[in-house]
Amino acid sequence: MRKTGFMAIIMLLTFLSMTLFAQDKFMYVGVKKCKTCHKMKKYGNQYEVWQKAAHSKALESLSSKESLEYAKKNGIADPAKDPKCLKCHSTMATVDKKLIDPKGKLTIEEGVSCESCHGPGSVYKSNKIMKDHKACLENGLIEPTEAVCKECHNKDNPFHKGFDFKEALKKVQHPLPEKK
Repeated sequence: MRKTGFMAIIMLLTFLSMTLFAQDKFMYVGVKKCKTCHKMKKYGNQYEVWQKAAHSKALESLSSKESLEYAKKNGIADPAKDPKCLKCHSTMATVDKKLIDPKGKLTIEEGVSCESCHGPGSVYKSNKIMKDHKACLENGLIEPTEAVCKECHNKDNPFHKGFDFKEALKKVQHPLPEKK
């Protein structure tokens, strides 16, 4: 019995250390790395779709008249620098700085970039992995769910007007790469 308990503890510690290691190996690289392939039609041109959508302009929206009025009424000096606002308006603002790839190009100005919804791309961005969806998922790719979206699109957001996941998905939908 003691041997079994000891083995269970060893297995649990091994699992926990692997989980912690896995979290550290996936790093944020920034939208410019994603753009390298995802700006081409044959790969779905997702970059252009993102660039035209509100997520790419999320940081800019903090300088809108409505945002500045809200900030003034609520004692926020500059919403574009306030952590409470940035947590949903810039991927980089919410990322643990240790998880930003020093060779990447992640910036505050990207707004809500690819990696906010799809997870840190340092490993799954490789062409070899990108060709295999299962491998992408095993290497850090996240498939956005309603829960992922509701981290920001919720009642804590002062501009929240309700959230319909299916309708919101239509607004940010970007095509999958063409199959050959």
